[in-house]
Amino acid sequence: MKSRSPGWGRRVEGTEIVQRRAVPAVLAAAVLVLTAACSSGGGGSPDGTGSAAAPSRPAAQSPSPGAAAETAPPATGTVEVVRTVAEGLDSPWGLAPLPDGDLLVSSRDEGTILRVDGRTGEKTELGEVPGVSAAGEGGLLGIALSPDYASDHTVYAYFTSASDNRVVRMLHDEEKPAGEQLGAPDTVFRGIPKGFVHNGGRIAFGPDGMLYVGTGESGEEGLSQDADSTGGKILRLTPEGEPAPGNPAPDSPVYSSGHRNVQGLAWDGRQRLFAAEFGQDTWDELNAIKPGGNYGWPEAEGRSGDPGFQDPVAQWTTDKASPSGIAYAEGSIWMAGLRGERLWRIPLKDARASADPQSFLEGDYGRLRTVVAAGGDRLWLVTSETDGRGSPRGGDDRILELRVS
Repeated sequence: MKSRSPGWGRRVEGTEIVQRRAVPAVLAAAVLVLTAACSSGGGGSPDGTGSAAAPSRPAAQSPSPGAAAETAPPATGTVEVVRTVAEGLDSPWGLAPLPDGDLLVSSRDEGTILRVDGRTGEKTELGEVPGVSAAGEGGLLGIALSPDYASDHTVYAYFTSASDNRVVRMLHDEEKPAGEQLGAPDTVFRGIPKGFVHNGGRIAFGPDGMLYVGTGESGEEGLSQDADSTGGKILRLTPEGEPAPGNPAPDSPVYSSGHRNVQGLAWDGRQRLFAAEFGQDTWDELNAIKPGGNYGWPEAEGRSGDPGFQDPVAQWTTDKASPSGIAYAEGSIWMAGLRGERLWRIPLKDARASADPQSFLEGDYGRLRTVVAAGGDRLWLVTSETDGRGSPRGGDDRILELRVS
């Protein structure tokens, strides 16, 4: 992949701001519907596109009794593009920061994992993940490091095979030559429905040490409400791929249901899980995930008020978002938009939106796929112009370092 000239941004601040122009409050109110409480919801938008269970720590979803009162972040924030870390990436999807500051990046269509030097942007191929069958929205999707990566050097990956979507783990051997550093994949979970669209694909280890997996309904809407299907769900697994202890239904991997296409997972400062979801034609969503919660799809899309469903924390018309990755930093969830081509900031208090969301970088870098916390006020942001639905420009695709507030 050829290196191209870097793209640089600038600082943005103010109320309801989209970079280069402000969004009037009345328009924001029309586009964004915030719930007064996280009590009921629905899901997902066209992307535009085992062994014995490990010991479990409780999955904290709310502050413990006596915890200090939660303070809302400022109603408005800022985004500064500090630098372009790397460019010339092919269909990047997942990103996992290494302990030394380098970044692992998956290529959806190539089925490879690259290591990007966090200082120079130099790219080195770890290897190709065998068995990836890339088509449509499927391929090599999310990646995550083992919680014990410093000692076990294990990388997890979610990918589409010829028959299903699955999660595997591989040894990363840095002593081997470039292109040969990935060990043979060990499948820890298989049988997630696959399709040309709605493959989900985001994976992340939670504060409890369990592996959370966002899936899609693969274009078959009924799977989201089917308790016997892993499609249209958030799964909670042990690192070995078994249903995690404490799941809502014993011996089931399902943590929440009624989702259309989950591609974003992140925890806030109080260890509460949030997920981003593509809607169909009306509403995209940011949801606060409750164990056993039903988020409504296909019966509900966006806020329904139905007591049987969980309403979203915030919702957007599909042209404003089509959300993929999310991250938590500086008191807010940050959400990458594909069709919306912008980065959203959703300030939080008590697992609710404490002010109207703001959008940044509108159209500046095209489709935005993944955002990952980099510590403190920094984020990594991955663009997605080479996924077959964008309009690639010189330097695409790229990884940006952001400073946010």
